[in-house]
Amino acid sequence: MSQKTVRLTMAQAVARFLTRQLTDIDGERVPIFGGVFAIFGHGNVAGVGEALYAVRETLPTYRAQNEQGMANAAIAFAKASFRRRFMACTSSIGPGALNMVTSAALAHVNRLPVLFLPGDVFANRRPDPVLQQVEGFGDGTISANDCFRPVSRYFDRITRPEQIIPALRRAMQVLTDPADCGPVTLSLCQDVQAEAYDYPESFFDEKVWVPRRIEPDRDELAAAIKMLKEAKKPIIIAGGGVLYSEASAELATFADKHGIPVVETQAGKSSLPHSHPLNMGSVGVTGTSASNSLAEETDMVLAVGSRLQDFTTGSWALFKNDELKIVGLNVQLFDAGKHNGLPLISDARVGLKRISAGLGDHKADSGWTEKAKAGKAEWLVAADKATATTNAELPSDAQVIGAVQRARGGPKSTLVCAAGGLPGELHKLWQAEEPGGYHMEYGFSTMGYEVAGGLGVKLARPERDVIVMVGDGSYMMLNSEIASSIMLGAKFTIVLLDNAGYGCINRLQMETGGANFNNLLRDTHHVELPQIDFAAHAAAMGAVTRKVGSIPELETALAETADEARTTVIVIDTDPLITTEAGGHWWDVAVPEVSEREQVKTARQGYEKALQSQRFG
Repeated sequence: MSQKTVRLTMAQAVARFLTRQLTDIDGERVPIFGGVFAIFGHGNVAGVGEALYAVRETLPTYRAQNEQGMANAAIAFAKASFRRRFMACTSSIGPGALNMVTSAALAHVNRLPVLFLPGDVFANRRPDPVLQQVEGFGDGTISANDCFRPVSRYFDRITRPEQIIPALRRAMQVLTDPADCGPVTLSLCQDVQAEAYDYPESFFDEKVWVPRRIEPDRDELAAAIKMLKEAKKPIIIAGGGVLYSEASAELATFADKHGIPVVETQAGKSSLPHSHPLNMGSVGVTGTSASNSLAEETDMVLAVGSRLQDFTTGSWALFKNDELKIVGLNVQLFDAGKHNGLPLISDARVGLKRISAGLGDHKADSGWTEKAKAGKAEWLVAADKATATTNAELPSDAQVIGAVQRARGGPKSTLVCAAGGLPGELHKLWQAEEPGGYHMEYGFSTMGYEVAGGLGVKLARPERDVIVMVGDGSYMMLNSEIASSIMLGAKFTIVLLDNAGYGCINRLQMETGGANFNNLLRDTHHVELPQIDFAAHAAAMGAVTRKVGSIPELETALAETADEARTTVIVIDTDPLITTEAGGHWWDVAVPEVSEREQVKTARQGYEKALQSQRFG
């Protein structure tokens, strides 16, 4: 049987294939790839670069400033799209590729789709070793791209042009699978990128990818319903899977119908509106008093789409009820069965509907529900106090959060943040009213994600008012995609909190008995302390900038710049030591058993006492 073919280079086949992958959103077919971020070098400019040029009208290529930055932006795009759409990233071999490995780990931990297309060494080995080639003395097949293997859901090295056919098909299966979703790396040998092959025309047929809605097993479902009916003090932990399943409406209906309070992880925050009476807010190490008091007593946890990592569980010292049972409602068995939980393998939206139907009119004890509502009311008083306006010379992070919330925290805003002390304060205090209104990268806690993340969110959701909050330490690590946002006309607002160092880790250092050392700039080995003009720095990249001296000035600046057409950076000095006292929980950070310092000895005693509350296994 003859097969119609088209002769293309391997790189051209990749580009054409990507343009033919579609998804259905609200009844409209749209490209599933939102574009390609690219920084070209000798390993990808001739092959992939030429191929992307040919499809630039249907698959836009975005020029970035840093490979990690562009990959972070691509990942933020996927997260803001609830994994319905995603992007690809291409780099040269060597340092360009390795700059993306941190981002691959970020996507891997957070279960987010991104396609990495790094260039690689010559498959024919004629110029061996080529520029930037990493040579393994005992393994001739090694290249720098092998670093992607442990942080990719699927990895393939393309050494012949026809290999791209099964590789791309497998890549799409992983990128769109709710259970296996994560980063895919197709390492493209640079000579093979330019080699031609007669590809079947059918390989480039349009294909529409829609979310797979996994139905729960009958026996697992029955067991979960039985446990919920028997529970006296149930809670729901809402994880990122609620948002990726687009199950917020089902979660609200479930909570209302059955009177079960909901607590939110970092990834799951905004699953319910902040104003929902049964949304207790954040849980765990950075949890509200309302959530954590319930978690301490609960005898039944329905964990929906959560990895149940240590910040959520207070290093497994938060839950104190000896009768505690866990149901893991998750698409991935690896997560669903954690900590001896009953796995309920299901899509979150489908699973909540099926459980609710099985529960019928069953409701949690009214005393438990009222206790939850009273706890929330008490927490809101504490939160309002922490975020109230002030004329302090150096305000706290919480007071800055309050100002941003009052000035720009409407239902159409999206707050973006990542690492440091801000995530803990924002998890407690930010009031998100719509799904996706809170965008936090805390699974890998990647410093430098924030600015690039804001760009990715704006590309995915151009109608949103995107606000990035970032500390000076994280800003210094990776800020260059401000220039990319100017190039692309993707305006967002950055609120830069300058506490002159790594304030979060300095506080942790103090809590564990350590001396103030090497975190705040004043405590470093230095000849002269840097005097960084962040406003001038951002302005040099084209941003509109303001330096404000108080919370009232910050609110005014946020209001006045809301309609700016360009990315805006507003800088404010803050106190590195003040945090919100209400809420929170112990976190397992090992303290040295032996030290000459009394502060460490005291901290060790407290640490050993706290360990006794952990539920192991």
